[in-house]
Amino acid sequence: MPHPAANQLPAMRTALEALRSGQGDIASLCRTWRAREDVFTALPPRYRQVAEDLLGRLEAGSLFTEESCSFSQKDLTDSLSTWLDKAQQTLESAA
Repeated sequence: MPHPAANQLPAMRTALEALRSGQGDIASLCRTWRAREDVFTALPPRYRQVAEDLLGRLEAGSLFTEESCSFSQKDLTDSLSTWLDKAQQTLESAA
């Protein structure tokens, strides 16, 4: 039985997919992710650090009109997707 915080992951994934499909924006994604305190509390502290680093880089990259070599939005969203997969595995094994 997964940890109850695992129920919050679909909303995070939906926000990520909305950004990838062009139907969402970075600000909405970051708000959605940061509002999932239950998820971050249930996971080891390193997960919060990694997620915040990725979100911060997405926000910084959004200040540029073109993708900078330092902040590829596709690479960052791919990393967030991997983060979600690992968070799901961790929460499923933690219960």
